[in-house]
Amino acid sequence: MDRLNELWPELWKAALETLYMTTFALVLGGILGLAIGVILYVTRPGGLAQNKPVALIANLGVNFFRPIPFVLFVAVAQPFARVVVGTGIGTTAGAFMIALAAAFAIGRIVEQHLVSVPPGVIEAARAMGAGPWRILFTVAIPESLGPLILGYTFIVVALIDMTAMAGLIGGGGLGAFAQIYGFRQFEPVVMWTAIVLIVVFVHLVQMLGTRLARKVMRR
Repeated sequence: MDRLNELWPELWKAALETLYMTTFALVLGGILGLAIGVILYVTRPGGLAQNKPVALIANLGVNFFRPIPFVLFVAVAQPFARVVVGTGIGTTAGAFMIALAAAFAIGRIVEQHLVSVPPGVIEAARAMGAGPWRILFTVAIPESLGPLILGYTFIVVALIDMTAMAGLIGGGGLGAFAQIYGFRQFEPVVMWTAIVLIVVFVHLVQMLGTRLARKVMRR
């Protein structure tokens, strides 16, 4: 317990690093993932703007990058991170690589939820003269907004898990704190305190996401 008292400043710093990396990755990865998901949805066979070559390339990209374990993805994306954020190590570099890795998973989630919109709703919009992009932004996305919020909420859990592995490149965060000051120094109290904080973060995000999704779906 004395050791934990000594580490309070480091613990809160690690908590802020986790929040920063998760928020950064969720915003950037969420935007990129939404774009990927929309491309997959509109270009698929029978889609709003069917395009076989684009759909093939998009699916190959997602299917290639999505299965790569994050610990290996870091090695692949580190040179790209150096170009974009100016460094391949640290919190911002870690958040950037988490965002890239998450974007492919988010893209597939977005596609799946958009595909779940009843075809009759899409056909009704077409019959009223709506074009592909109008259908996408005024029908497909609004109709699937509740499930999309739940999907993004689920992704947050994976993002927090990735922040722990970002410690391999000096990313910091609660995961790295638990490993360095808890597990490696045989301090179970320190380790479990960090774990409890991570669980609290996940629970709060899940609760907020679920409430928001319910509110949207009740409209």
